[in-house]
Amino acid sequence: MDETVTIGTSGQLIEELDGRGPIARPSLHDAIVTRVRDMIIEGELPAGSRIHEGNLGKTLGVSRTPLREALKFLASEGLVELSPGRGAVVRQFTAKDVHDSLVVLADLEGLAGRLACEHASDDEIREVRELHDRMVDLYEKRDRLPYFKLNQSIHSAILRLSKNEALGYVHGILQARLRRIRYIGNEGPEKWAAAVADHEEIIGALEARDADRLSEALTIHMERTWERVRHAV
Repeated sequence: MDETVTIGTSGQLIEELDGRGPIARPSLHDAIVTRVRDMIIEGELPAGSRIHEGNLGKTLGVSRTPLREALKFLASEGLVELSPGRGAVVRQFTAKDVHDSLVVLADLEGLAGRLACEHASDDEIREVRELHDRMVDLYEKRDRLPYFKLNQSIHSAILRLSKNEALGYVHGILQARLRRIRYIGNEGPEKWAAAVADHEEIIGALEARDADRLSEALTIHMERTWERVRHAV
């Protein structure tokens, strides 16, 4: 069953956590985007590989027209590259691409943490705590893909709580491009446990409205993400 997370009452962040199962016609585009994105995140469609529209369409049970529209959307996120000669190809990032992006994300999230402590309401912080608790529950169940999506939703939620649309926009672009890379960062029990520990510190600092502590926790989390993925890129 698909699970949806809704955060807040304004500028809502809505993200499907599980794109598996039958695709419903009313949300065909979103469902195809979610399914193909998940295939990229989990490595079913490897970086650098060409996406064969015919075969993928058969796998998903959809025609080429909505599939092509979905691939265009994923290209706008930076996960897919469209080439006249090769068609759609899963984007492959160099180690420098990844490192440079994480350096920028660290600064963006550090700033967002400071602003969130200043501008977030108590109710909004409680909503992030609820997401965190659900994420920990998924971690304990070792349900990795839904865990990862909820993890990313928490980062997006903190950006939303900064109340700075420009900051959220730039962060969203980079976060979307690095989904597969950050998913790799949870491979292995030690790396995954370390990532959860980072999030425990992040939520604690947010609840305390300790701007310096939260900014540092988010920045260090991004730096550790690079350490967790550097040998895989």
